[in-house]
Amino acid sequence: MPGKQKYADVILPLAISGYYTYKIPPHLHDAVQVGQRVSVALGKRRYYTAIIRKLHNNPPAEYEIREIISVNDPFALVTENQMLFWEWLADYYMCTTGEVYRAAIPTGLKPESETRVALTENVEVEGLSEAEIKFLDQVKDAPGITIKAIAAALDKKDVMPQANKLIEKKLITLFEDIRISYKEKLKDYIVLTEELNSEEKILTVLDKLEKRAPKQYKLLNEFLHLAGQESISFSAEVSKEKLLSVSGTSHAILNALIKKNIFQIKQKEVSRLRSDFSDLSKPKELNERQRSAFQKINDEFSKKDVVLLHGVTSSGKTEIYIHLIAEQIKKGRQVLYLLPEIALTAQIINRLQKVFGEKVGIYHSKFSDAERVEVYQNLAGIKKQGSPSYQVILGVRSSVFLPFKDLGLIIVDEEHENTYKQFDPAPRYNARDASVVLAKMHNAKVLMGTATPSFETYMNAKTGKYGLVELFDRYLDIQLPAVEVIDVRQERRKKRMRTFFSPQLIESIEETLNNNEQIILFQNRRGYAPYIECDACGWIPFCKHCDVSLTYHKKSNRLTCHYCGYSIQNPASCPSCKSSNIQTRGFGTEKIEDEIKLMFPEAKVARMDLDTTRSRRSYQKIIEDFENQKVNILIGTQMVSKGLDFDHVRVVGILNADNMLNFPDFRSYERSFQLIAQVSGRAGRKNERGKVIIQTGDQENVVIKHVIDNDYSGFFNHQLGDRKTYKYPPFYRLVKLTIRHKNLGTMSKAANQLAAELKRSLGNRVIGPEFPLINRVFNYHQKCILVKTERDMHFSERRKAVKTAMDNILKSDDYKSLQVIPDVDPYN
Repeated sequence: MPGKQKYADVILPLAISGYYTYKIPPHLHDAVQVGQRVSVALGKRRYYTAIIRKLHNNPPAEYEIREIISVNDPFALVTENQMLFWEWLADYYMCTTGEVYRAAIPTGLKPESETRVALTENVEVEGLSEAEIKFLDQVKDAPGITIKAIAAALDKKDVMPQANKLIEKKLITLFEDIRISYKEKLKDYIVLTEELNSEEKILTVLDKLEKRAPKQYKLLNEFLHLAGQESISFSAEVSKEKLLSVSGTSHAILNALIKKNIFQIKQKEVSRLRSDFSDLSKPKELNERQRSAFQKINDEFSKKDVVLLHGVTSSGKTEIYIHLIAEQIKKGRQVLYLLPEIALTAQIINRLQKVFGEKVGIYHSKFSDAERVEVYQNLAGIKKQGSPSYQVILGVRSSVFLPFKDLGLIIVDEEHENTYKQFDPAPRYNARDASVVLAKMHNAKVLMGTATPSFETYMNAKTGKYGLVELFDRYLDIQLPAVEVIDVRQERRKKRMRTFFSPQLIESIEETLNNNEQIILFQNRRGYAPYIECDACGWIPFCKHCDVSLTYHKKSNRLTCHYCGYSIQNPASCPSCKSSNIQTRGFGTEKIEDEIKLMFPEAKVARMDLDTTRSRRSYQKIIEDFENQKVNILIGTQMVSKGLDFDHVRVVGILNADNMLNFPDFRSYERSFQLIAQVSGRAGRKNERGKVIIQTGDQENVVIKHVIDNDYSGFFNHQLGDRKTYKYPPFYRLVKLTIRHKNLGTMSKAANQLAAELKRSLGNRVIGPEFPLINRVFNYHQKCILVKTERDMHFSERRKAVKTAMDNILKSDDYKSLQVIPDVDPYN
């Protein structure tokens, strides 16, 4: 395109449809390429990092064109495959490409500007409102403060009205400041100064130091040894940290040599990523059944792109994965190993790094943004000093966004887990399903592994869309755990229950502790109690922003909303009737921990739930302590069910199966089977048969019966009839629309109008609008519309009809501030 004006269509990290076109300044014509990061302005004063999607010569007619401000990199940071993947996600999950971009790229690689405030020289402050004076006080106290910080300090959502009035009065000005969160890691290296450029000069210095400063002599000698070994290297660099450690000298000695102009410090950018692996081992030899499954997987891969490995818990699926990874590494290809939970990476990474060393990288949200940036750059081919070359990435759902160059295999472990689904914000994608599309773009294969497949995946395998390999024997032929079902209603009638524990469970815990073995107790509810209630008047504290009771947390002695985070101090007396007789109702993991410590004071107890695993290291610490038998009893939510492997767990107790079985959702039985079977599978994985005790008030429940028989196939077939009759997956696809507004009347009117328009085009496929279980969250009232559509080639057209109806209602002046949130293939 020589001589012509160039334009670039760019992706902005915003929820806006389509691409924005910018003019490329002449001096940047030869510097730009598709996939590059560029800085652009949008609106009056905002700056963003955009990605170039397309280069062309066609100026848009609809709006005035701005120029690209700068090119951020000399190379493309985003590949063509990545952008095609983003566009597929945006189309299928009914969001914008900008929202996908925002989720896909680490924050440190997409700096944005922040609006900051400065005072003018005008000091006339008469006639100001109280709100304007408070605004000005914030600027006086912190010149250059951001608008966001002023809003937070004044506890207001929007302070722009005050800002605009103060601008009109010429008391403040606004300016934009680019916020860059990623900073390179710099390391100090010691080098010789330029004056010491000959062996003769160095020997002279050594002679002087040996007589006058023996410690300095020792440090210089150690440097020369590390730098040159046999001969002196004048330009050599030695890490400051290594030099001080090896020589055993202090910083003061080093500083003395710097002052004497013998040493100088040089800073170099280095990698944050670990690369110091030694004593690597070969993959363990597979047993006969594992070898057979391994061969069958490869046979299926010759015919199908996706294979389901349906293997019971502790059947040795991970070892099969390791052998498949080794095959891809030999071919020079990359592997993405997806896990549903960050907690699992702590165990699996150790097994992978023992075999593959620095070829394995980790990517998840508990890493700092700087570390995520470096993993991303590593795969994009931008290497720092000392950084490894990754061929295997172990990560959670966001890992599908990494810039793979030659992906050969994606492993989706525990594929049934709902944590592969992103719930908020957009894109609301399912990493399991998205991985199939990603693999196709790279001509790669997908292996899904689980003991309890999702109904959709199992149906695809049984109907021949996916390959199917089964592994129904545990490693070393250890039996599946014995399952004992306790009728808690009967135990309560006989007054044999001790708080939440049946006598059978207490006896099993005692016996296991006496044998120096371990116990896992499962309760899928965190906190101390779901709610508190006044015994005198029945008062129950509710969240002021959401229609939900507050959960009691004993450790902090606070009542907390698990939806919006609103929290209050636990009241000493009832605010309604002043009675001090306030009782907790129900129980969560925190209460179980308290009770267990009272019943078994000698036992070492740990709890694993969202409250105890907020930091990056906390997951690993709990798992390592339990692995090393520093903990006897582990209490947890569904985190403990997700593929963790412990050698000494003999008993698993499921304290309340009913709260899962009775949840009002079409997937409740499927999820209950998966959770109970998976947490049961943590028992007896090595040496001896384990035991599972399920406490329930419904012994005859079909889920319980199939779990006892370990009959997944029978359970699947039993449930299919209802799924087909009532038009649910795996026979139908679902699209859920959540309509939200702060005004109840406006929300209901919009929901009814949207449903009416959808019914005109989609007929009886549309259900609702209906209030969900929690009909107000964050002060937004909400209703849901469910679209049930056939699994056929017309699904794309029906999705477009839904999108058109959404767009029409959002354009209406009657519904300002209305939110319509689409969720394709929802999990609830």
